[in-house]
Amino acid sequence: MQIRSLIYFYELVRAKSMRQAAQRLNVAPTAISRQVANLEHHFGTPLVDRDSRGIRLTAAGELLAERLSRTLRDLDQVAVFIDDLKGLRRGEVKIVTNGALTTSILTPAVASFSALYPQVSFDIRILSANDAIERLVLAEADIALTMFTPAHPDVVERLSGAVENMVIVAPHHPLAKLPHVSLAELAQFPLAIPDESFGARRALEESAAQAGVDLNRLFVTNSIEIQKELGRRGAAALILPALAVAREMALGELCAIPIRGGWQIRARLALSVTRDRSLPFAAAKLLSHLEQHLHDLLGKDG
Repeated sequence: MQIRSLIYFYELVRAKSMRQAAQRLNVAPTAISRQVANLEHHFGTPLVDRDSRGIRLTAAGELLAERLSRTLRDLDQVAVFIDDLKGLRRGEVKIVTNGALTTSILTPAVASFSALYPQVSFDIRILSANDAIERLVLAEADIALTMFTPAHPDVVERLSGAVENMVIVAPHHPLAKLPHVSLAELAQFPLAIPDESFGARRALEESAAQAGVDLNRLFVTNSIEIQKELGRRGAAALILPALAVAREMALGELCAIPIRGGWQIRARLALSVTRDRSLPFAAAKLLSHLEQHLHDLLGKDG
């Protein structure tokens, strides 16, 4: 059994199509079929059922696919560790995060880290917290920085802290004159809020329901930048942590007002990694760098 057969089979599992797997590997579909046949001969059992709709794994195929996914990820890690031993000190760090955190929290930390390790590259994806943790568990990301983080047995939080959501408005917005805002007062103005896939939206809806308040959900978007721009223009009020708009507040474009009346909306900011997974040099160094960065921030604001 050759490693090529395993790689071809794994690509077939990912693509769910002989043709698409062949395109990704830049080979003929018959090459995929031949390598799968070699594996089936080696294991003495069918791994794939084929029909007009595509391919379907047998029970043996599903077992092999699960174990193979782990094995190939481990081999990728070994390659990175060998580079580390050779002193290359380079590579790519994959990070998943929530949109509300990127500008004021993650971006400065990554920028300062890049100045120390200029050969390290970064792949940063903005996802919902659930999707971010799923990517982490599948080893498709090294580090997750998220709010409203769901618990998962394979994930460990290296650092976490409470972050309070506030009413964010432009300085000329009527709410900006108030020392604090109730949900009833907030309901009198248009809001720009994330969609239902975000934990912040669910927490806001729960608080509004408990308070018996019908919010004016004029703008719904999964883009933090669209929310900020609507806030800057005075078109809507936002519900975000002050940390998420720290730059805009420093420039005088936005201001933060506490929510009163017992309906504070708090979120937990978490820096997470996969349990029992050894990070390569670059990711481990960035993790330590982020821990210090967040410790400083949460010490001042958390």
